[in-house]
This record gives sequence, structure tokens and C-alpha cells, in this order.
Amino acid sequence: MAAPPAERSFDVIVVGAGIIGSCAAHAAASRGASVLLLERFDLLHQRGSSHGESRTTRPTYTRPQYPPMVRLAHRLWHDAERDAGYTVLTPTPHLDLGPRDAPAFVAAIANGGATELAPAGDASRPAWAGAFRVPEGWAAATSGPAGVIKATKAMAMFQTLAAKMGAVVRDRTEVVDVARQGEGNTIVVKTASGEEFHGGKCIITVGAWASKLVKSVTGADLPVQPVHTLVCYWRVKPGHEEELTTEAGFPTFATYGEPGFYGTPSMEYPGLIKVCRNGGPPCDPDGRDWATGTGAGGIAEIVARWIDEFMPGVVDTAGGPVLRQPCMCCMTPDEDFVIDFLGGEEFGKDVVIGAGFSGHGFKMGPAVGKILAELALDGESGTAAEAGLELEHYLIGRFEGNPMGNATSH
Repeated sequence: MAAPPAERSFDVIVVGAGIIGSCAAHAAASRGASVLLLERFDLLHQRGSSHGESRTTRPTYTRPQYPPMVRLAHRLWHDAERDAGYTVLTPTPHLDLGPRDAPAFVAAIANGGATELAPAGDASRPAWAGAFRVPEGWAAATSGPAGVIKATKAMAMFQTLAAKMGAVVRDRTEVVDVARQGEGNTIVVKTASGEEFHGGKCIITVGAWASKLVKSVTGADLPVQPVHTLVCYWRVKPGHEEELTTEAGFPTFATYGEPGFYGTPSMEYPGLIKVCRNGGPPCDPDGRDWATGTGAGGIAEIVARWIDEFMPGVVDTAGGPVLRQPCMCCMTPDEDFVIDFLGGEEFGKDVVIGAGFSGHGFKMGPAVGKILAELALDGESGTAAEAGLELEHYLIGRFEGNPMGNATSH
């Protein structure tokens, strides 16, 4: 067989240009590797899980594996901002609210080094604390580093930096197969249009399409379920518009319970604040009902009830949210990431996958992307080891014989 032309041969091929794939491409290119980043749709499209105006970042997690990854990611966010010459992360405080004795809330506060909010009348209590009503038996705690990430802008930043380092970025290129060529070390990536690209290594980061692609490539079932969620922006009540902004030091915030809720300061749209519910109903990324959650009894109504209980004096729920933006989260049964080699006799350590980021992976994008790039290029991640990150927690094998994975230990 004739050798492929040089423009179709790369050290690393990254399939999927959401935040994780864009960060992985950037990390591999920064090592001097020749990189191809392939995206099925238009770059910065709104069909997946990485688009939108904002994402939160916070250090409080019920599972101790994540705060060190958040700290690593913050350092890498700032490194990328320095190289790009502009910012995508606006620092804010973070506020957690939850039942005082709830194990998840207690664990998150401890793991994130949070401090309980001072009582009313205490001079150290921040002015914004009055925006929240804390129910009897609940507690509120603040922590950092935290902030608001401009999502689409951040994705574009890493794609641009990767391209500046020599990476080739191609959109409207759907990958339909990944295979090893004969007995050699070449990974062949085939597209729907019949093109073939050859790489020494491959990184798969296709988000909501991960289960479908892995099934078609290996025949294995990857337990990643896309769910439809709704991002809602609500009107701030007159007279409070300036109080709820990042400039005023208003925090990102989250609650513990089923379901959980979260929000960001008024930033993207003046006079509006983002308040949302975690999760949503299962969906097929190729056949979504974009209106899910907008009708009677849907996600928006559930969020409105939460606002009326927790932020009644400052956020107006009459008439529902001003803006609704559909999105997807890609959930594993235990809500932990998948970071692993695709493995098997065919791929060994030459194909790496990052998937199942379960609604909280965006903030860790630069860290996960660098880890995936190192796994592909080196077969291990020195960065993870230096940061004290235990990657065994994220292996696909945790689901073998145990469909709930790590959930049994939480």
C-alpha cells in the first residue's frame, strides 16, 4: 500500500473539538507534535456540551479526586490566557448551600476548604449574602479559587493557540471509524466523506457521541448517557441589578440535594442572572427535542420554584426565564469522568478517550486535555502524577461487573 501523503499523516489525531479536544490538541501541539483536530460540525457549534456564554469553576467537590484537578486547571487556564493575551476566566467567590448535616455537603466543604458564611450582623459577612435565603437547618459556605469561564470564547482560545503552534484544525469532518493499519503502528481515522488520516496516536473526545463511536469502533458499550438540560437566564428585580454582578463580587453558587441547582453572577446579559437545575432527561444527540424542559412542569418551572424559595427578593420569576438555551451533559453512572486508553489487542496505548464529563468537566478542560495528550504521547501522565491525581479512578474498567462504577464507594 502506498504511503499516505504527508498532509494526511500526524503524530496525534484528536477527534472532537469541544473544550476537552481543543485543550488536548493544544497540549499535544505545545509538545512539538504534529496534530490534527477534527470536528464533525462547524467549529464552536451549539449542538454539544461545550458551547454557551459561561461555565462555573469551583473547588468544592464531594469527591476528593477533583479539587486537585481544579487547582491544576486554574494554573493552566491562566497560562493559556497569558499566551493568548486576553482572559476567559473572571474570578469570583463561590457559595455552597446545603443541609448542614448532609454528607455530600459536609464532604464538599471539607474537600474544598470552604468557610461557613458569617452570621447576619457580623462585619465580615459580605454584602451580597443578603440575596440568599438560607432555610432552617441549612448552612452556607464560601470558597475559592472560583469564577466564571466564558465557554465558547475559551474553546476558541485553545483552538487558536493550537493552530498557532502548528496544529491543523478541520471542521465539518465526521469521523466514522478508527482502526489500526495492519500490523504497524499507524492509526487510521476514516471520515464520512471517504477521507483517511493517519496518526501515530489518536485521542477521542466526541462528547455526547462517545458511546456511539466507541460501539462502532470496538463493539464495546461505553456507559455514557447524554441528557438534555436547559440553561435559564432570569430577570434581576429592579434596584438589584448592580448588586448581582461580578464587579460587585457576587459569587457563583450551588446547592446540594436532588436535584441540585447552580448559578452565576449577572455578567453575560446586563440585568439577567443565570440560574439552572443540574441534569435533565436522557436524549439522543442525533434526535433531540430542543424544546424539552420549556413547557408546563418542565425544568424552567422547577428552577423558578427554587428561586422563589432561595432568592425571592432579588430575582423575578414571573413569566419564566427571559432566555432559554438548550445544552447536553454526558453522564456516567457514577458521574465521574472516563480518562483511559481504548485498549484491547487492536489499540493498546495508541488510542486514548476522554468522555462522560457529567456536567462538571468544562472547568477541568485544560487539565484533562493535558493529561490525555500525555497519555497519548508518553503512555502515562507526568502532570497527573505531579498534581497528585489518581487516574485509576477514571478507568473504563471500573464498570466491569459493576454498572455503577465508583458510585458504590461514595
